[in-house]
Amino acid sequence: MPFRKIAVVAAGIAALLLSASAGQSAGPTAPAPQPVAQAAQTHTLDRADLEAWLDGMVPYALKNGDIAGADVVVVKDGKILLEKGYGYADVAKKVPMDPERSLIRPGSTSKLFTWTAVMQLVEQGKLDLDKDVNAYLDFKIPRRFDKPITLRDLMNHRAGFEEGLKDILATDPKAVQSTEQYLKRHPRPQLFAPGEVPAYSNYGAALAGYIVERVSGEPFERYVERHIFLPLGMAHSTFDQPLPDRFKPDLARGYMTASGKPNAYEFVITRPAGSVTTTAADMSRFMIAHLQQGRFGDAQILSPQTTERMHTPSETNLPGFATLAHGFFHFGQNGRTVIGHGGDTVVFHTEMNLLPQEGVGIFYTFNSRGRDSAVYGARKALFDGFMDRYYPAPAEAALPPAPSTARQDAQAIAGLYQSSRRVEHGFLSLFYLLQQTTIKAGPDGTILAPGFAGAGVKSLREVGPQVWREVGGMHEIALRTVGGVKTIIDSDDPTSVLQAVPFARSAPLNLTLLMGSFAVLVWTLVLWFLSPLLRRGERAESGAPVAARRLRLYQRAAVALSAVYLLAWFMLLQPLLGNQIQVYGAGLDPIVATLEIAGFLVVIAAGLSAWWTWKLWRVSGVTWLSRIWSGAVSLALLALVWVGAVGGLIGFNLNY
Repeated sequence: MPFRKIAVVAAGIAALLLSASAGQSAGPTAPAPQPVAQAAQTHTLDRADLEAWLDGMVPYALKNGDIAGADVVVVKDGKILLEKGYGYADVAKKVPMDPERSLIRPGSTSKLFTWTAVMQLVEQGKLDLDKDVNAYLDFKIPRRFDKPITLRDLMNHRAGFEEGLKDILATDPKAVQSTEQYLKRHPRPQLFAPGEVPAYSNYGAALAGYIVERVSGEPFERYVERHIFLPLGMAHSTFDQPLPDRFKPDLARGYMTASGKPNAYEFVITRPAGSVTTTAADMSRFMIAHLQQGRFGDAQILSPQTTERMHTPSETNLPGFATLAHGFFHFGQNGRTVIGHGGDTVVFHTEMNLLPQEGVGIFYTFNSRGRDSAVYGARKALFDGFMDRYYPAPAEAALPPAPSTARQDAQAIAGLYQSSRRVEHGFLSLFYLLQQTTIKAGPDGTILAPGFAGAGVKSLREVGPQVWREVGGMHEIALRTVGGVKTIIDSDDPTSVLQAVPFARSAPLNLTLLMGSFAVLVWTLVLWFLSPLLRRGERAESGAPVAARRLRLYQRAAVALSAVYLLAWFMLLQPLLGNQIQVYGAGLDPIVATLEIAGFLVVIAAGLSAWWTWKLWRVSGVTWLSRIWSGAVSLALLALVWVGAVGGLIGFNLNY
């Protein structure tokens, strides 16, 4: 089993779950600001300069990353400054990307329409951001904690919901279900008390969209169409799935790589969280409305007061750290305030960022993941380059000296961490069990942490009490205690945190147990099949007591059963390793249930193996090597049971 591949894929599951932004992170991440030694040259943001810069950057990124195409649109002072397509919407037919016509799927950027709809109803007095959401539903969200879940919690991704994958994406229209059906069939367990720990949640956004539907009395798709799309003249935008016939001719194809075949149309089951189909030109209208106090032309989708409220942080964070503003990510870059939201499906990757004080917005989307997920680097480079060119950072201030407690603080933050955006129930827990973040303390008081946006291990130095900054960068992390758990807060990610891992769930422990168990089981099977071919093995077998040979046979049968069990799980997980998350739906329940229940046979086999080992040690005429190996086999089976139980492979949970 390719354990390294499993661990790597685990890091990317968040992006596959329609995260707001990517870079192979566990949640939406604002672009990391880059420092400069001195103030950089400022270029004037006009059409000529912008087009020349984009023409030099985007085509190279597409070719170098094996990305099919991209659309970019920039607005300024209430008008479109530039909109331009690059590459192909359909590679085989050589159809170019066109911001006016090419229909793209911006994934979680769709949430901004949902949050705008919520704020419209708040403005009308029909919704209260601080009221228990159960008051608006026709079913109840079970309350695990004393605090109720509110709409503000949903907008801030602080409802405490566990992540989920089942039925979130489909390619077969027959598998598509309504938002109501999804919410009622796939309730997400609460891992955290509402309002305390950020954990990005598509379920929470879908729940907010369903509340819009319930309170307005209109289907969610029709509500957004009537109250946002039509007033803004967004004639090429829809939340409808399947896609209406009038839109189909202009749909851009989505690719893993431009040199590969196009992927099938993706049905996003959590519609309010990520199912919009639109064009870059239509998105320019939405950006302009938010940059002009809710107004576009004669249309007013939000009052100036509500627009200002929506753009104001609705959740606190450490100074200089990104936060949330009623669904927008609110962060600073190069000394400027930025609000926005990214989004991903498997093949479409999008970013929308607004600079409210400058009256500027930029939207760009790629229709391929690219070679080695190159789109994430291209996506980050585009916005960083845009900011550095037109809104460069001021001269960097000298860093304060490291505190005298730097070494002590480095030891305090060192350890293993897991993202708050995770799955703890069902078999997907295995991925999060094997993929964790390691922070190491350096001898000089610095710390070593995994790089940002896949850039390798980075060194950080302490710049304040338990606050560390990337050496040569501006990315910061802070150590705090939240809910009694040691927690790392990331300056660029307001939607998740890293939490200290309990020993029982630590990746080194469980990877060691899993790989060691796998090695012993495989070697046992190999020896079983090779022993008849070896004279020495034949003599050992023929000379052993009948009871010993029988016990070894029983144990080998237990090993064979466990090996088949592991192989079956690997086959079930294989589509996920290939980014085929549409496979994981209700139709797979019989297979998942069978494997989860079959795990109890492995438990029985491990118990019997331990008993057989004990009996073998009591049989005379058995070599010490046979006795020791029998014990190793029993320990391997027990280790497999441990990993299966902690990783969710053994149980009765179909809500993953």
